[in-house]
Amino acid sequence: MMMSRDPVPTVSVADVAAAREDGMGQATILLDVRNPDEFAQVRVPGAVFIPLPVIAARFRELPADRPIHVICHAGSRSAMVTQFLIANGYGDVSNVAGGMIAWLRAGYPTLGGPPADGEGALEP
Repeated sequence: MMMSRDPVPTVSVADVAAAREDGMGQATILLDVRNPDEFAQVRVPGAVFIPLPVIAARFRELPADRPIHVICHAGSRSAMVTQFLIANGYGDVSNVAGGMIAWLRAGYPTLGGPPADGEGALEP
């Protein structure tokens, strides 16, 4: 996955959390691209989980007509995935600035432990 030199669209954790809290987050996908062990340790409730190593094989599972916010641990992997999705025709994609580090620092809701069956799957 190559990165371009173009700036990556970003969104703050505050904007992501606010959209989710006011109900507008339903249409927005929060895509977690971290490793399975990271996802099991701590995650945002309702996040769609597609780890970076398989994103190239699975990205077409994501609807192109919904906004997508991409999150990882600190922001570098999600920036790469954001660029990749934009390069592949996804128009409304943003990198979550600061990733899970910023999410945790801000005190927003999280889940931990082994994911429940179906957790992390894309809901229609």
